[in-house]
Amino acid sequence: MLFFVPIWVGVAVGPFLSAVTIVTLLAMATTSRSIELTAADALMAVLVFLLIGQYALKLTSLPSMFVAMTDWVLPFIWGRLILTRVHSGFLAVVLAAAATIAGTLAVIEGLTGENPFVGISVGSPTLHAQWGTLQERGGSIRAEGAFGHSIALGATLAMMSAFVLACRWRLWAKLASLVIIVAAVTLTLSRIGLVTLVITIALSLIVLPTLSRRAKWFILLAGLIAAVLVVPLLSDIFLSAGREAGGSADYRWDLFALFPLIPWFGSAADFSGLTVDGQYFGNFATSVDNAVLVAALRAGLVPAVILILIIVLAIVPAFRQRSTNAASIAVAGQVPGLFAVAFITQYATVFWFVVGLAVAGEVARRQAERASNAATLGEAVMRTADFAPTGPLIRFRRLASERSSGGEG
Repeated sequence: MLFFVPIWVGVAVGPFLSAVTIVTLLAMATTSRSIELTAADALMAVLVFLLIGQYALKLTSLPSMFVAMTDWVLPFIWGRLILTRVHSGFLAVVLAAAATIAGTLAVIEGLTGENPFVGISVGSPTLHAQWGTLQERGGSIRAEGAFGHSIALGATLAMMSAFVLACRWRLWAKLASLVIIVAAVTLTLSRIGLVTLVITIALSLIVLPTLSRRAKWFILLAGLIAAVLVVPLLSDIFLSAGREAGGSADYRWDLFALFPLIPWFGSAADFSGLTVDGQYFGNFATSVDNAVLVAALRAGLVPAVILILIIVLAIVPAFRQRSTNAASIAVAGQVPGLFAVAFITQYATVFWFVVGLAVAGEVARRQAERASNAATLGEAVMRTADFAPTGPLIRFRRLASERSSGGEG
């Protein structure tokens, strides 16, 4: 659903609810709410309290609070709950398969210039006008699939590469899926997508315990071959894009000038016509391609810091080889991208779902570890009991000894 239904498809029930949000709510309703809570959950609860409180105090608008709830909070909760319904191994296979299909469609789009999703006009006309157009770079169409933006597709597929490597497919199937995903991300012509893809695959090769040494060497060799083929192609496209590609990079650097405008709590004031010390901020009013900055501008510095702490807690397992999980690796690989792309379209939902899944995966690992330790302790106790006298036998021997001692006296 996340990969194949555009963000503008949905219904208006007061605020507009995308099909992705509706499916998220339905999925949450079918899962158990009985979970082991963590520090990340406590931080998310604090964030929800702040979002509601800030709206009540008129520090932020209803649309800003609604977007934060539907794009950040709900997908996180879904990710936390889903392992109560399905096994992590099965979920990895589902995500890997969906990404492979989405990647195949993106490759077809990149080669033909045809995108069937932009023709879907059901839902919000405003969102369709914003996201339902194709992008170009250097005269080439940028693949975007159902995501409405090439960067959103590229970053999402980059995350999914960790699940491809973690799932229990045969090596040839993993390699075939990775080839498709690499080709699809390449055809998005997104530098962020490519960078996060390389980071995610590299982290997976280093810390993912389910990959054999043979598989790692095959994947590394395939990566080197892909680099030899892809780098010249992208160099030609980016050179032909010239000023547009360079201007995109400069624009992202200039965004950091907005940090002084961020309040501790609540949304930043309108800066569409603001000029400070000769710098005009109106150029950033329509687009801020920085997820951390957008969160801070929308909700305030303190809520943004809470979001960052939740992300940190989600990626910590990625750097512990014995306890890592694919979701933690996927989130860790996205860290550079968070400063170059906003939480747009389905990318926001996928990212926070995977953050919640990373936390859930770590909880599941700890529970399995405790169960294993308890089982080991139980086996040790049973083995000891097999060689030790039972309670009644000990009392009988003590009584016999006392009687014997009394008779001798």
